[in-house]
Amino acid sequence: MPGSVPCNPTPNRPVFFPMRLALFEPDIPQNTGAMLRLAACLGVGVDLIEPCGFVWSDRRLRRAGMDYLAGVELARHASWPAYREAQAGRGRLVLLTTAGDTPYADFAFRADDTLMVGRESAGVPAAVHAAADARLVIPMVAGRRSLNVALAAAIVLGEALRQTGRLPQTLPLSAAS
Repeated sequence: MPGSVPCNPTPNRPVFFPMRLALFEPDIPQNTGAMLRLAACLGVGVDLIEPCGFVWSDRRLRRAGMDYLAGVELARHASWPAYREAQAGRGRLVLLTTAGDTPYADFAFRADDTLMVGRESAGVPAAVHAAADARLVIPMVAGRRSLNVALAAAIVLGEALRQTGRLPQTLPLSAAS
């Protein structure tokens, strides 16, 4: 796939916030599906930087994403350079990493930030670390290596949307029916 390609161009899609979630070369389809579902539920677009460590049509991706996958504003990028070119001039790139220097709760998020998670098996390479405008960490008890990447994305994305006043308005289940 050359460059960057927007996926799922559906005209009746909800309005998405400028904040985005970027997945760098994801390895595990279930985690990718869970993060796509998270993004659909919170109204956040997703940038998927390839190559993926699985076949895009993997049934585990579909199972984790359920019927939410069609409601995701998704752009797939053939490579890190293609992603960088497509994102030139956008907001800050905020990397979630165990090697971060700022706890996520101490960071002042902006509405146009892109939160990036690395691949489950290896994180991101040094060039991606260097390109990030901020590197955030989720504080954990001593002796623990890391959280599941989908859980980390949910924790930090929730805080970022809260800080920027962009959490979706939720209707009670009875009103939504």
